[in-house]
Amino acid sequence: MSEMKIIAPAVHGWRGEPVIPGDKSMSHRSVMLAGLGSTPVHIKNFLHAADCLSTVGVMRALGVRVEFPADGELVVTGRGLHGLSEPASVLDAGNSGTTLRLMMGLLAPQPFFLTFTGDASLSRRPMGRVLLPLGQMGARIYGRNDNNNLPLSIVPAGKKLCGISYDSPVASAQVKSAILLAGLYTDAPTSVTEPFVSRDHTERMLAGFGVRVEREGCTARVYPVTREEDYIAPEEITVPGDISSAAYFLVGGSIIKGSRLLLKNVGINLTRTGILDVLAQMGAHIAVKNERTSGGEALADISVETAELHGVRVGAEIMPRLVDEIPILAAAALFAEGDTVITGAGELRVKETDRLRAIADEFGKMAPGSIEELEDGLIIRGKRPICKARVHSRGDHRMAMSLAVLGAAADGAEIEEPDSVQISYPAFFEQLDRLAGA
Repeated sequence: MSEMKIIAPAVHGWRGEPVIPGDKSMSHRSVMLAGLGSTPVHIKNFLHAADCLSTVGVMRALGVRVEFPADGELVVTGRGLHGLSEPASVLDAGNSGTTLRLMMGLLAPQPFFLTFTGDASLSRRPMGRVLLPLGQMGARIYGRNDNNNLPLSIVPAGKKLCGISYDSPVASAQVKSAILLAGLYTDAPTSVTEPFVSRDHTERMLAGFGVRVEREGCTARVYPVTREEDYIAPEEITVPGDISSAAYFLVGGSIIKGSRLLLKNVGINLTRTGILDVLAQMGAHIAVKNERTSGGEALADISVETAELHGVRVGAEIMPRLVDEIPILAAAALFAEGDTVITGAGELRVKETDRLRAIADEFGKMAPGSIEELEDGLIIRGKRPICKARVHSRGDHRMAMSLAVLGAAADGAEIEEPDSVQISYPAFFEQLDRLAGA
């Protein structure tokens, strides 16, 4: 029998200030880019969770020194832009698609052979959308079968990669970042044009390391770094709170009666704040306060309290800014008056699990007849009966946390495989228990 987490209804609402962990996307990138420098970089508010630790493990295997002087902090010391070394064994990306896809771009230009593996979930995820542009640059990357699944090997290209101008068919920060990271080592500038702008943490952080980066509309361009001394590692990086993790409390605070929460130091990068826009359209009582910047990234404090929500339509144009929050948005939609229609979310089919199918099936156990699965989205009918049920996270951290919020807002839930939250938010259930008892 798999492990079970029993969620009780939050009968008196959620009150307090939940601690929001460091941004997952930025934690990954900070370790990678710091590892290409030659001086120590002190990273604060690093997300000490399984996915980001996969990136740490890979960088260590490549010869980068990573130390943990305190909880949530680490010091990364690389050996220069061209100082990565051939790993002694297979590199393990665990469950982390970000680790694998970004490292493919970073390692494709390197002059040594390596092989990646990962867990069962990551091994099912297709890698072709990254292999295609990297192949156009001259990279030699070989995966298993036609989907280029793991295990995956990178063979030295034998020459410098070519700078390209790539028109991406999808708006994907992972695809864009892989190409831009490879572009550090190319013979000419490299650009990526997307149908919509995806999250831009890579571009911002590269600029913070002295790399020449240009952005215009949906196009991002990086110039190769020709001299080691032109890649300048900052002494310190402070990672803002992860808005994707904050989303569970923004929704819970909106739909659980009697709730009032304050979320401090949350990143509000405009390429990530789709959840704030959609909840505002739904009628949520959310206020963004004390806006400021740190390390080129915007952050703020966000307050939320219970509100009456109504259904909305969500389409492809906002999806790059919202895709990770669709499971928790589904929980909000079940409490909203009227229908919520989500389209343009086909990307969710190839996440840790098929999230569209998982939402329809698992949320459907608690709200029978309320969710209709579309090819690229969902129709969610709000204000229908929601009952306690035994549900399964399907090994997906975002499903586990979204089901927990839904259970707390309704009559409770029994969640199988709750430990999947270790991927991005190890203290999540502790936060829920603390808020419910406040």
